[in-house]
Amino acid sequence: MRPDAKETLRLVLARIDDMKAEDTVTIDLTGKTTIADAMVVTSGRSNRQVSAIADHLLRDLAEAGLPNVRVEGMPNCDWVLIDAGDVIVHVFRPEVRTFYNLENMWAPGQAPRRQAN
Repeated sequence: MRPDAKETLRLVLARIDDMKAEDTVTIDLTGKTTIADAMVVTSGRSNRQVSAIADHLLRDLAEAGLPNVRVEGMPNCDWVLIDAGDVIVHVFRPEVRTFYNLENMWAPGQAPRRQAN
């Protein structure tokens, strides 16, 4: 059975926390777009950590009943985008995250929810 949006978000946040991702932010997309219910933006310290976070998250999402998750950016691992349907995950290296500044684009003037690390 496919998990709902809340369960998918819970799984994503737990997994990226386990992988020691940094500066994780959750942005509620309800009423802003129909592409997803939530967006998670997080950072890995290096290309290798970004790759590891994405690999483990993809495996866990498949085991949870989301086998056809779309992913972009794995060859370089500067920025990996994981589209899990109800939840979109961006895993960045810190410099790339600063450059694109997605949090400000999707939640301007609003403080996104930061996860405790």
